[in-house]
Amino acid sequence: MTEPTTAQLKPMPDDWQRALAVVAHPDDLEYGCSAAIAAWTDAGREVAYVLATRGEAGIDTLEPAQCGPLREREQRASAAVVGVSVVEFLDHRDGVIEYGTALRRDIAAAIRRHRPELVITLNHRDTWGGVDWNTPDHVAVGRATLDAAGDAGNRWIFPELTEQGLEPWNGVRWVAVAGSNTPTHAVDATPGMERAVRSLLEHRTYIEALTEEDPESYVRGFLTGYAKSTGERFGGRPAVAFELFGR
Repeated sequence: MTEPTTAQLKPMPDDWQRALAVVAHPDDLEYGCSAAIAAWTDAGREVAYVLATRGEAGIDTLEPAQCGPLREREQRASAAVVGVSVVEFLDHRDGVIEYGTALRRDIAAAIRRHRPELVITLNHRDTWGGVDWNTPDHVAVGRATLDAAGDAGNRWIFPELTEQGLEPWNGVRWVAVAGSNTPTHAVDATPGMERAVRSLLEHRTYIEALTEEDPESYVRGFLTGYAKSTGERFGGRPAVAFELFGR
């Protein structure tokens, strides 16, 4: 019998100028996405980050009042490594984000403010590859981001945003989901990999609480392993994968 072939990933579109990444927590983008973001900013594209929380419930040994500001600082430093200077926080509570109109409204407002052509978010499905259970925060924010891409362009959904001076933006052309088990597109990770490693390392406090392994060994092994595995479907080049939804 002939072995089944795995579909190759297509290159991500490059005919855009502005992107907005919307995720739940500090470090969500750095676990696999930032090599692509580094390549995009190198090419002169604008990327902004919006985080639903400050990750204040993410470290067991730190009280949220101490943890939130620390993780915010780490996130801003991490973003700067890959050329991102705009980092905003929506101040939903870490760990208990609720999918619903309030979250959709906040994300739609961010999309109207930044007017991106490409929106990036994280896996919104229940599991990672059908093996590991996803967190409620990731599911809620990913799903709300996909919905808010349409909400942002409809003046009759959340009309209060127009009253606040945020005119509808119907210019989102794609939503790219990182961490999907069914990716369709990819970006060559090679040019941005070293900065991706340094970017994730900026989350040192979180990483040191997560693993007893040397932080740089842990980060480099995780990111290069993921990129190499993805590259098997991208012409052998280490890659960052996305599931791309057109609009």
